[in-house]
Parts: sequence; structure tokens; C-alpha cells
Amino acid sequence: MSKVFTITEGLENLGALRTGGQGSVYKGRRTGTIYTAIKLMPTPIHTENKEDKNYRNFQNEVAKLQKVNEQPNPNVVKIMSWGLTDSGSFPFIEMEYIEGPDLSELLQPPHEKIFTLKELIKVADQLAGALAHCHKVGVKHGDIKSNNVKYNIHTGNYMLLDFGLAIMTEEQRRSSVRHAGAIEFMAPEQHEGHMLPQTDVYSYGIILYELLSGEVPFPLNSNGEAGRNMVMLAHMETPLPDPLSKRKDNLPESWAHPQQVQEMQVPYWLLKIIARCLEKDPQNRYASGVQLQEAIVNGSLSAIENNPQQQVALGTNALQAENERLQAQLLQYQQAQTVPLNERNLETEDDGSKVVLAKPLFILFVTLLILFMGFSVYSAFYKRDARFRELPLTDSSQTQVDTASNEAVPSENTEPYNAEAARQRAKDSMQNVIDSVIKAEKLKQESKSKADTISKTEPDTTVSIN
Repeated sequence: MSKVFTITEGLENLGALRTGGQGSVYKGRRTGTIYTAIKLMPTPIHTENKEDKNYRNFQNEVAKLQKVNEQPNPNVVKIMSWGLTDSGSFPFIEMEYIEGPDLSELLQPPHEKIFTLKELIKVADQLAGALAHCHKVGVKHGDIKSNNVKYNIHTGNYMLLDFGLAIMTEEQRRSSVRHAGAIEFMAPEQHEGHMLPQTDVYSYGIILYELLSGEVPFPLNSNGEAGRNMVMLAHMETPLPDPLSKRKDNLPESWAHPQQVQEMQVPYWLLKIIARCLEKDPQNRYASGVQLQEAIVNGSLSAIENNPQQQVALGTNALQAENERLQAQLLQYQQAQTVPLNERNLETEDDGSKVVLAKPLFILFVTLLILFMGFSVYSAFYKRDARFRELPLTDSSQTQVDTASNEAVPSENTEPYNAEAARQRAKDSMQNVIDSVIKAEKLKQESKSKADTISKTEPDTTVSIN
């Protein structure tokens, strides 16, 4: 490919990356495989002399721009060199070449139309840090838009590029804005050629709005003068459309429903920051990138603010987890109640004939069982010990001695003690209690069945415990 013109000695022109009314960006190469990006200004400077006003202004702006790199920032492109082209005398600045897509490309297929909240907050934080770094050294970018922020595939950082407008004069900026430029990202005061720190803050807000909702608040529908004027007036007068409703409309169908719900839980602090950045009056915005960065940091680290929407958003996950836990417990309980009787060692052929005991009756049942078992054991051992002590148990005329009162008590035993018979009597008594409890519960269930007009077969004596 032939070169249109040379840049300067030692810097090879590899062709245009992007062209526009505010200048063109070319890919360059120095010795070896060091690639750079060259921003070419549209207005030539014919004399490289400080007496030339245009050259002097260019030199002064570049000197300010170089302060950006005195302390390198991972989110700001590095300025390599500057000068005038060997042919055409066009001013240029040479910047580090960043390999990767820009934000506008990341919003196009095959990518989704909106950013996830996690990635959006990452962009908000890193881009605010880049603006704060520039504004601290007195550099205003003036041309912040989605295709001037690139994702560096080697570092994973988002980087602010293209400081071309920063080195233009006010008249050059005014002419450039009038005829070219991404008018969808321009602040109201910028249409008159003014460039303030708050101007960058406004354009920053447009980027966040676009990543959040899937489109800029005031899109350009036609490239004619009338379309540009409509966008310009919208920035000056039209209220900001609700970004949440636009985000809802642009949720990707490929996202599962839980992810769609989660991605609509936009932090309230982030919405507040976007709204303040997009105030029509520059005085109502953050004064600079430094204040903006502080707001991002404070918002991302703060606890829930006094806002119902944020409380609901952050509480949804906890409530959903608790609901799932309770549902799991309920399912386990229901499964336990429907375990077949043969698994409970209570065999039956007809599930409808089961007698279900309420917990109070079951407790009474167990208590009586323990009492009768204790009585049986006590009787067996007491009688046995009595015979061992040779107490008279067989003669009806003899008496027993009450050890508690020392009174003679007529003996009730008319025959030798039989331990097996005593245990059988206790067992018979216990069975009588069980039969009574079962009979009462049967009557209760039969009454309930009749009231519900549901016919049931006669229940047997199988007992299951609830």
C-alpha cells in the first residue's frame, strides 16, 4: 500500500485507522515492531516558528498534554511524541497503540447491546480515574465518546485515548464541533466552543448512560444539519429519558431469567452519579474528574443508602436464598410424612386405613407405656426380694408389715407369686390403654370423614406416628 504522505523521519505511516472532521488517526511504526497511533490535526501549520501564533498555541497545548505522562496512569494512553508532518505541515501527536476493541464496538454484535452491571461499574471506576488524572494536571480532553475509550486486551484495562481536541484552539474546536464530531456525546456548552472540566464530566455521563441502557439519551437519526441541531437542542432542553426502562427493553434474550432480574438491580448511587453528570448547567455537575472519582469510590464502598429501591435491590438475593431454604425444609417434611408404612416398620395394605395419632395423644401413649413398664419391673423385683427375705406371702391369715407406717396390713396374696403372670397382667393393661386411644382416634377420624362427605373403609388398628 502506498503512503499518502510521510509523518516524519523514523516514523512510518501504515495507513488510516479513523478519519473525521476533528482529525484523522493513523497507525504508525517505528524501528522494529513498535506500533503507535498518530493523531493528525486538520489545520496545517506552515511555519515551525514560535512567532507563528498557531504553532505557538500548538506547542503550549502539547506541553500541557505531556504532563499527563509525568506520572503514568494505567487508564490513560501514553503520549510518545509530537511535531509537524514532513509533507503538508500538519500538526500531529504520537500516542501508544492500544490493541483491542473500543466501547462502541463492544456494544455491537456479536456482543450484547448493554453491559453487565459488573463491567459497567468497572468502566465507571477506571474512566473516572483517567479523568481525575488528566484534570489534576490541567488537561481537558474535550472529545470523550465511546470510540475514544478502548479495552486493552493485554492488560484488561479500559483506556482513554485521542487527546486531539485538547490541543486545538477554541476557534478550531468551535468549527470542528459545528461540522463534525460525535454530537451525541457533547455537552450543551460545547456547542458554543467552550470546554470545561465539567464538559468531560457530561460526556462521561453519556458513556455510562449508553452502556447501561444500550443507547445514548439523544441519538442522531440523520447526519444532516437538521438532525444535528435536534440533538444539540435536546442536550440543552430535553429532560433525560429514564435509563432503567431502556435497559429493560434491551435486556438480551440470551440471558436467563435470574440473570435478567439481577441485571435490573442497578445501584441507586450509580443512577445518582449519571443523573448529576448529565445536568444541563455545568455548575450542577461534578466540578472535575477528581470529584467524580470520589463519588464513584464512595458510592461503590458505601452501605445501603436511605432509598427503598436500593434496599429492595440488595435484599432480593438474601430473601430468595431464605425462601429456597424454607422450601427445601418444607419438601423434606412432606416427604417424611409420605414415607410408606412398610418403611416405618408398620405394615398395612391400605393407606386409607391408617390411624394417625396427634402429638399430644402420642406423648400420652408413650408416658403410659413407660409407667406400666416401670410398674412391671418394680413388681417383679419387689416380690422376688420379698420371698428372698422370707416374708409370709402364701398364708391368708398372716399379715404384711407396712414399713412406712408400722401397721399390720392383711395380705392380699393367696397364692405363690408368679412373675410371668404379673408381666402378662401389665401387658394386658397396656393393651387396653392402646385400644382405648386407637378407638378414640378412629371415632374422631370417622366423624371428620362424614363431615367432609368422603366415604372410607373401616380402619384397622395400624398406627402411624405424625
